[in-house]
Amino acid sequence: MSEPLLLLDKVEKRFGGLRAIANVSFVVRPRQIFGLIGPNGAGKTTLFNCITGHYAPEGGDVRFLGRSIVGKKPHEIALGGIARTFQNVRLFGEMSVLENVLVSAHHRARSGVLGAFMRTHAYADDERELVRRADELLDIFELGKLREVEAASLPYGSQRRLEIARALMLGPKLLLLDEPAAGLNSQEADKLTQQIIWLRDRFELSVVLVEHNMRVVMGASEHVHCVDHGETIAAGTPDQVQQHPAVLEAYLGQDAEALREQVVP
Repeated sequence: MSEPLLLLDKVEKRFGGLRAIANVSFVVRPRQIFGLIGPNGAGKTTLFNCITGHYAPEGGDVRFLGRSIVGKKPHEIALGGIARTFQNVRLFGEMSVLENVLVSAHHRARSGVLGAFMRTHAYADDERELVRRADELLDIFELGKLREVEAASLPYGSQRRLEIARALMLGPKLLLLDEPAAGLNSQEADKLTQQIIWLRDRFELSVVLVEHNMRVVMGASEHVHCVDHGETIAAGTPDQVQQHPAVLEAYLGQDAEALREQVVP
């Protein structure tokens, strides 16, 4: 079995007297699609924030590529290989589609600030290469023809895809997707499922997927981890988790047959 890419070991997070996360542990392996599910307020986004440095856990450890990343700043973690999207889309609305993707790529430039100021040949070469890579990502997400359009004017589904493209511009080894199917219709959600699998294979990365759309989670994930009130209540394959009594009661509030109707088209 491959070594863990990401390891959470008994992570705890409190807000005042409220324990948002309690001793959550899991492993994400290279090139794995990992589903993280749970009802609203279960602690899923808090876990994302602990992984990406927006929150510092009060207990436990978060390890990436074998090293603890607790205490590192969000930009250090992002440049180290972990990119994310957000539950609420966070784009630069007045910037173009292309500019939104390029804003993630400044760390890839080799010419430095002086080269940018002097407009050297090295700077020009950097700029051409970054634009080429950005255009490649925009084409993947069917946004190439909209590269000069202001991001704020895009339909919601296109904004979601743009946010994923921007995250991929960082060249991550691990991509955290927070509710990527929110606001999508069933056809768009089914397409997203296949796109997540394709992205994993194309870019050889791992994906942690927080999502309420069960067809997306169960269709894309190889392993599913369910939390409720900040605690793990089930973990296993999609088939195992969608049959687990605690999941049906706490997360879905329905029986297994009703869940199957959600998952199977």
